Amino acid sequence: MTPAPRSILVIGIGAGDPDQLTLAAVKAIRRTDVFFVLGKGPEKSSLTDLRHALLAEHHADRPYRVVEAEDPWRDRSPAARAGYTEAVDDWRARRAEIYARMIATELAPGETGAFLVWGDPALYDSTLAILESVERRGETAFAVEVFPGISSVSLLAARHRVSLTRIGRPLHITPARRLPEVGQADDGDIVVMLDAHESFDQVNGDDVWIYWGAYLGTPDELLVAGLLRDVAARIKALRAEARARHGWIMDTYLLRIVD
Repeated sequence: MTPAPRSILVIGIGAGDPDQLTLAAVKAIRRTDVFFVLGKGPEKSSLTDLRHALLAEHHADRPYRVVEAEDPWRDRSPAARAGYTEAVDDWRARRAEIYARMIATELAPGETGAFLVWGDPALYDSTLAILESVERRGETAFAVEVFPGISSVSLLAARHRVSLTRIGRPLHITPARRLPEVGQADDGDIVVMLDAHESFDQVNGDDVWIYWGAYLGTPDELLVAGLLRDVAARIKALRAEARARHGWIMDTYLLRIVD
């Protein structure tokens, strides 16, 4: 008899608040046998702790296992930005090796494994692309199912009580490194993800409003809104203080020209 295939669930778990998981995500968690977690070192151990807290709150009483591995290192310094695409490709390839090994050795035929992805797996995340590359190898057969989550972008807008879109205007979502060229187009509002180098400081104009948030959905959440020229210094001070306290920071913001 051919063994039942392995199943892999990619579950969007929101930005950190256990109450913001969808019902579909909770049901997916409860049918999972093995959870795969990539740790990001002691500085970001709180991210792993949050995943364990989610499982403790939402998993049913039946047994499950958590398999952890260390996330490959990636150079994120300003000097490495020129070779960004090559660095990401290399990092994803090394991640794929870890995924393939964990699935092959820790997930038996007929079992269900899951990756708990911050926010929404379809937005600003590499898990789906990496699993696709593992599938192409054909070494271990598995089926993938995706459960969307509440992204930091949606949560940012909700926290600031604004709509992400305005009538007749587009919305751009960009990594921070592309902000200068996207901003030059002056065509719509801009959501910037994970700005490690405070790229908002390069934005010109006295009529630009910023809605900024960090650690969204967690007890450490920070929010600032106002004209960029008035609040940029405050945001930078909050970022420096938060990074010193936690060892890391994840932030998102919306830039909007005031009409």
